[in-house]
Amino acid sequence: MGRLDGKIIVLTAAAQGIGRAAAIAFAKEGAQVIATDVNESKLRELEAFPGIQVRVLDVTNKGQIENLTKEVTKIDVLCNVAGYVHHGTILDCEEKDWDFTMTLNVRSMYLMIKAFLPKMLEQKSGNIINMSSVASSIKGVANRCVYSTSKAAVIGLTKSIAADFIEQGIRCNCICPGTVDTPSLRERIQARPNPEQALKDFVARQKMGRLATAEEVAHLFVYLASNESAYMTGNECIIDGGWNL
Repeated sequence: MGRLDGKIIVLTAAAQGIGRAAAIAFAKEGAQVIATDVNESKLRELEAFPGIQVRVLDVTNKGQIENLTKEVTKIDVLCNVAGYVHHGTILDCEEKDWDFTMTLNVRSMYLMIKAFLPKMLEQKSGNIINMSSVASSIKGVANRCVYSTSKAAVIGLTKSIAADFIEQGIRCNCICPGTVDTPSLRERIQARPNPEQALKDFVARQKMGRLATAEEVAHLFVYLASNESAYMTGNECIIDGGWNL
């Protein structure tokens, strides 16, 4: 018996990193996973895992999201993972950077939740898990201005959904990681003038002396998706190795 037997989970940004790890972890615990991403080639790799079906989806495209809702007749868990990390202060953030970050990190969650929540309300049950970050309203982090702003907005959105729909059987929590070793992080490190020093700096600020793995964050996704967390809603669940202490 798996911890998620019979649950149908829709997951965004599943092609790599935390999203991929969560999709695999969900499937191993018995869930039927509808894994989505814009990166079709990487996404298709997940078809090798029993219990995972894939759909190419741009989470900033309202029409594509609405088409997906027509395919999904029942949903137990919606996981909003898609996001983008901009490097810099407000002075380094152009309007296009601000708009793109807010569109992908926040508006996409608005679109996904608004599209799938009616199905959950009709079922009188549903579980939403959003990806936030410790770099948000939890902790000020240098060179993460618009990213932290967007992730603070995700915490606010999470609490709002939880408060508005608690009596209708809907739960909503968000996950707030610290620095996680993912392909996205490695790409950002390589983009820095001195990648070797950038990696050392990331590790140095972690009090446990290492970065988190995507699989460690996926364990928290499984817990929040399971009935084990049935009395939890409206929480920002921190998994950061003590970074915010």
